[in-house]
Amino acid sequence: MEKTNFHTHTSYCRHALGSAADYAASAASAGLSELGFSDHGPFPNHDFGLRMLAEELPAYVAEVKQLQKQYQNKMPVRIGLEIEYLSFQEDWYPRLFQEYSIDYLVLGEHFLEASDHELLNIYAATSTKDYLLYAAALEKGMHSGFFAFVAHPDLMFFNNFAWDDNCEKACDIILSAAKELDMILEYNANGYRRGRQEFCDGARYSYPHRRFWKKAAEAGIRTIINSDCHDPAQVWDWAMDQAHEEAAALGLTVVTTF
Repeated sequence: MEKTNFHTHTSYCRHALGSAADYAASAASAGLSELGFSDHGPFPNHDFGLRMLAEELPAYVAEVKQLQKQYQNKMPVRIGLEIEYLSFQEDWYPRLFQEYSIDYLVLGEHFLEASDHELLNIYAATSTKDYLLYAAALEKGMHSGFFAFVAHPDLMFFNNFAWDDNCEKACDIILSAAKELDMILEYNANGYRRGRQEFCDGARYSYPHRRFWKKAAEAGIRTIINSDCHDPAQVWDWAMDQAHEEAAALGLTVVTTF
């Protein structure tokens, strides 16, 4: 099995351990054929928290560029960012590519535009109606053309609500857009590290959510399995092994690069 990971955090995001060099060393030791860094991307003139500041971005890029040179004969290393799509920040995304030499962006919609620039934190949804807003935000982000893949598209199921028609509709919006655009969706191993929990509709992982991914498998959506590691030891661990095993059991169309 080819080992790759394109969802890697570092201490720059303020909720992960270790430097970029620590993660690269762990990846090389685990035999990865390609590694991508995707720390949480900043926005200019605004600190949304749990991410690097905009003024720290050049240092982050410089560190990963150094690793690209260090590992050039062993393991390709890419510079990426995980970042939300916000329409009022539309000018920022091209600048990340042009001014900061970012190789790729990952659409990680932790908070989203609800209305009139009011932001909704998807971890604190008030009902499954918010899932429709989340799905619409992912759809807009995918259509923007800025992103290589969508991180944890089923993150909404972190909330403790029973599956209903809104869940079905939200999944269909996300999967239809991915199918139309041939967008890669991420099967996120970090959900396994959170463990199985009791929800109002039974015990399950907050994500990956099997009902979402069964629908993705039926639709033939291209899927990439990533670690979403916040510790160098997690670049490739038991959670990545489990993610690959369960993705295979689901019959997902797995790709290992983009």
